[in-house]
Amino acid sequence: MRWAEVPAPIDPLGVAVDDKGVCSVRFGGAPGPTVPLGGVLAQAAGELERYFSGEPVSFTVPLSVQGGTEFERAVWRELWRIPYGEMRTYGQIASAVGEPDAARAVGVACNHNPLPVIVPCHRVVGADGKLVGFGGGVWRKKLLLELEARVRIEREFGELFG
Repeated sequence: MRWAEVPAPIDPLGVAVDDKGVCSVRFGGAPGPTVPLGGVLAQAAGELERYFSGEPVSFTVPLSVQGGTEFERAVWRELWRIPYGEMRTYGQIASAVGEPDAARAVGVACNHNPLPVIVPCHRVVGADGKLVGFGGGVWRKKLLLELEARVRIEREFGELFG
């Protein structure tokens, strides 16, 4: 793995790539030495920088998802499908992957997500809409959701009044 650090308003992100694509995103920066940005690392950094600057990014960077149980991988695929600026509940994700009684297991799978922000586990909330659980801390989840909500509202009002 080769690591880079990407500045973000939720603290620096460590982004790692292997020969296939981005394989890890971690809060708090890279865990060790970093390499100069190039190739997939540069693409990932650019997409993350656009995301944090308020552009509704659909990540296109190649991913290299390794590990995880079959259930976790199904959850991660479903997270990938949540559109920018929208949210789903843990129960909705559980139903979508064919395990309607597995909302808690969805929470565990979200916590094991190796690619937070890019695979948007922050878009999953409790049944009552509360911001529960997030591997990066609920404060980061709140900031990410606020960013997306602000951008979505600005875009929709711009379309209405532009």
